[in-house]
Amino acid sequence: MERRYDLDWLRVLAFALLIFYHIGMFFVPWDWHLKNNIIYEWIMYPMLFLNRWRMPLLFIISGMGAALSLRKRTSIQFTKERFVRLLLPLLFGICIIVPPQIYIERLSNFEFSGSYFEFWPTESFKGTYPKGNLSWHHLWFLPYILTYSLLLLPIFHYLKRKPNCRLLQWTSKRIPSKYGVFLLLIPLFLMECFLDPFFPITHGLFDDWFNFFYNLVLFLYGFIFILQQELFFNTVSSYYKTYFKIGCITFPLFLFIISYADGWQRHFIEATVNQINMWTWLLCFFGMSSQFLNKKSKLISYCNTAVYPFYILHQTIIIIVAYYCKDKDWSFVTKFLFITLTTFLICFLLYHFIIRKMKLLKIMMGFK
Repeated sequence: MERRYDLDWLRVLAFALLIFYHIGMFFVPWDWHLKNNIIYEWIMYPMLFLNRWRMPLLFIISGMGAALSLRKRTSIQFTKERFVRLLLPLLFGICIIVPPQIYIERLSNFEFSGSYFEFWPTESFKGTYPKGNLSWHHLWFLPYILTYSLLLLPIFHYLKRKPNCRLLQWTSKRIPSKYGVFLLLIPLFLMECFLDPFFPITHGLFDDWFNFFYNLVLFLYGFIFILQQELFFNTVSSYYKTYFKIGCITFPLFLFIISYADGWQRHFIEATVNQINMWTWLLCFFGMSSQFLNKKSKLISYCNTAVYPFYILHQTIIIIVAYYCKDKDWSFVTKFLFITLTTFLICFLLYHFIIRKMKLLKIMMGFK
């Protein structure tokens, strides 16, 4: 099977957008670890747009990655690879990467005074966040992917051995249809309707029922899309322009609903529009990348290796840089560009000149 470079590009671009998103969190009214001295409400709108599909895209791509990995590995090899590439970076992140974020937050909120080495390690492992200081913060994605990989492994093997099972027969009839593929939204829609109101997102894995099962389904969909990749990529390549148009219509409609709709029925209308909007953008992006980005290049080879260390490092660097400029009398554009360029530059320097040259750091950063 030939490598799909479009999926590499989508993965790199999705994680790059995650960096921009976390920088945006510094400026919006929403709660975050550190806030700028001036809050800009208008930034909520591009952030809301990204919020519809940024994490679903990553979970589907991760499910696709699991399918591709299982093509050339046994169950034991796959499990070992998951632990090495997910659990080790998570533990390293909890112990080394995340504590500076919590230290800066405590300084900013006047909850701690003193040097970093007075905070770490004596204070950094006392209690769980937010009351305590132990957390995985932005690395919450890793334990979810690891858990999904282990939980779904028996199902993955069943689907590989039984290509004519009822589930795959059902999806094989819906995926080739321009609108039939939207039937896959039914479980996601039901979860938003009936789980989301009762289980707010916590990223805590064990108390995050809506978020956990919602993303588990997306992860499974990614696996199925690779099993039926000819059908899937033919569909999204053929109809991505239609999906783009639907996405452009449903996002303003979503904004209108959350701003003006009222009554008991609002939640169900919002869930319907939200899921359609999310799904059309995902299908659009997969279609566009399949059409235009499925090409080998040295740049994507480099970025595909660098993206994981960038993901692990980025939020700590953002918070440190933002802390030292949060009270500066700079315009939004100046401050945003400064934090963005500094974050990418420091990530690049650490990755290119240190991480990829040291075997232990490569392991801790999830290198293959």
